[in-house]
Amino acid sequence: MKRVFRLLAVFCLSGLWVPLPATAQQGAADTQIDRVRLEQRLAAVETLIERSSGARQIEEGGGAPAREKRARARDIYRQARAAYDGGQLALASQLLPRASMEMFEAVRLASPEQVTGPKASADFNARLETVNALLAAFRRVAAEKGGAPGTAETGRDIEGRIAEAQRLAQAGNLAAGRAELDRAYLLTKAAVSTLRGGDTLVRSLEFANKEEEYRYEIDRNDTHRMLIRVLLDGKPDNAQTRGFVGRAAQLRAQAEGVAARRDHAGAIELLEESTRELVRAIRGAGVYIPG
Repeated sequence: MKRVFRLLAVFCLSGLWVPLPATAQQGAADTQIDRVRLEQRLAAVETLIERSSGARQIEEGGGAPAREKRARARDIYRQARAAYDGGQLALASQLLPRASMEMFEAVRLASPEQVTGPKASADFNARLETVNALLAAFRRVAAEKGGAPGTAETGRDIEGRIAEAQRLAQAGNLAAGRAELDRAYLLTKAAVSTLRGGDTLVRSLEFANKEEEYRYEIDRNDTHRMLIRVLLDGKPDNAQTRGFVGRAAQLRAQAEGVAARRDHAGAIELLEESTRELVRAIRGAGVYIPG
């Protein structure tokens, strides 16, 4: 052993570099760490993880990914504290930034809900106002038509969907509430346009020309297509419904071809028939709309 130390001394005195054992390197690094400042950093990181506003945000509903990141931050912090208590100051100093980064990521993952929550609520309320306005229009048009068959049933269906949307939103399930409200919106819009379609109420809109009326019929058709899509979402359809939808798609394609030849009057007739097929499909899906 003495010979080994003498050899190391010779190498060092001759200017040759001799790597120190890992424990010796660690000890040298530890002596360069300010213990007091490291203790302060430990306290700051612990506060960040356990008692900061970000920590409260995660606890109050940050979601599983945010909680997992915080758990990882806690684990790294415990390793840093153990290293500090064991005199491994350099290791503790290296671990603390990693713990902080994990916690910052946890807070970032929790933040979107805080940002999007109020916006989603505002969007829901705005859509609710629109649906209520459309429902009022539906009742007005139904009265103008002298109580067309099915209008009372459709009105009750719309009201039930609005009530269910509000119940879901108040229970904290805003996404499901908005989805139900969107169904109510499409149903109400389709019901209004179906009541108006093909009678003097449409003609009284006083379109500037047939192309403008064609655009109106395109919008009506689109509304019914979207409604049947949301009504059938996740539900098994049947051959009869598929037949109605398929026939409607064929008529729509024919209408677009006729319109491309500038025959908007002919295209309107085809679109109206396409929309009637969609009304049949909607009724086949268990939702009655007048017309």
